[in-house]
Amino acid sequence: MASYCDYAPGHPYHGPYHDQEYGFPLYEDNALFERLVLEINQAGLSWLTILKKREGFYRAYDGFDLSTVAGYGEKERSRLLNDAGIIRNRLKVDAAIYNAQVILGLCERFGSFAAWLDYHHPLPKEDWVRLFRKSFRFTGGEIVGEFLMSTGYLPGAHREDCPVYERICQAQPRWMSS
Repeated sequence: MASYCDYAPGHPYHGPYHDQEYGFPLYEDNALFERLVLEINQAGLSWLTILKKREGFYRAYDGFDLSTVAGYGEKERSRLLNDAGIIRNRLKVDAAIYNAQVILGLCERFGSFAAWLDYHHPLPKEDWVRLFRKSFRFTGGEIVGEFLMSTGYLPGAHREDCPVYERICQAQPRWMSS
């Protein structure tokens, strides 16, 4: 079975994501929120579809600014559901708004979304999934696993023989301190 490390390099969309983002640790809350929104929107679709629409998501969700998205009301929800530049799924749009509100609450209690993640690290994937399902909307096992792998909390984003793997290790993702 081919891995992402086999087909992503050199691809116009997958290549840059694979080489510069996937598996590297994220610390900034808006960037973590962006990744969560993108992973949620990927459910049932290809990652290529999400990467192609990424700029549209960025514009539609006000640069993934947590405070702005958390304050969205019916007018913004309607705008998002009519925006062909993103995935127009009510459950996914509602989840993004709700999850931004939850993350802001976590920031108040823990100082940041990253600090909340660090507080719970390390956990096995199954426990992460339970925690995310309890805390957020639209966060099943695949979404949570990919979110955590793509942000450096769980291993497995790259094969050890992938050239990017060494750069990720140098960035000291959290899974290395488990």
